[in-house]
Amino acid sequence: MLEPTRIEAIADELLVADRERSVVPLLTARNPGMDVDDAYAVQKLWADRREASGARRVGRKIGLTSKVMQVATGITEPDYGVIFDDMVVESGASVEFDRFSNVRIEVELAFVLAKPLAGPNVTIFDVLDATAHVVPALEILNSHVEMPGRTIVDTISDNAAMGAMVIGGRPVKVDQVDLRWVSALLFRNQTIEESGVAAAVLGHPAMGVAWLANKLAQHDQSLEAGEIILAGSFTRPMWVERGDTVHADYRELGTVSCRFE
Repeated sequence: MLEPTRIEAIADELLVADRERSVVPLLTARNPGMDVDDAYAVQKLWADRREASGARRVGRKIGLTSKVMQVATGITEPDYGVIFDDMVVESGASVEFDRFSNVRIEVELAFVLAKPLAGPNVTIFDVLDATAHVVPALEILNSHVEMPGRTIVDTISDNAAMGAMVIGGRPVKVDQVDLRWVSALLFRNQTIEESGVAAAVLGHPAMGVAWLANKLAQHDQSLEAGEIILAGSFTRPMWVERGDTVHADYRELGTVSCRFE
């Protein structure tokens, strides 16, 4: 375990990197013995400081829930991060490319909760019962830690690489569609780059939310009614550049799009 002063210094370093849109050297290489608990302590302090500066928490993201994402990153367990109000973008918006570092896009489903969820022992049935609706979303990844050699400890510390989410399409109740079979085609500049099916997220995307509720209980936290939960990507991350238009077609659930300016 790292000393509290070191955790504080890392959180401050990441706050500066976020503000200056810069990338820092690997945290794990500079802090031998840094573990997952240290990383979540860094993330919590980072998030608390963002909240103290006026940002409002509106939800959580879950990362690395699908095999394709674990293979793409070399990381073999899920993680989570915090979503703030200034990270939520409506479909069709122009997004400032320079707001982010190492900009990539993932295809996800967002669960909007009508009831709180507190672990441990939250099941998929608890999640479905607590969900007001599910809606298509894109996650914009924003990595402030250098990519080569990155571990889950580096990623968690960096708020699980959460940059922003683009939300759109058609909200649906959980009993209106088999969520396992929700599929999407991901286009960049009119060319299909990725495709996937939501069952790639732990067999059912609601399993990601159950994992999150139970993981948060280990940190004495829980999910509240009204929170938006990004359940995890069912495609590999797609790199984007300034000027790119991104469009995801979820078939009967509609489309989500944005343009990077």
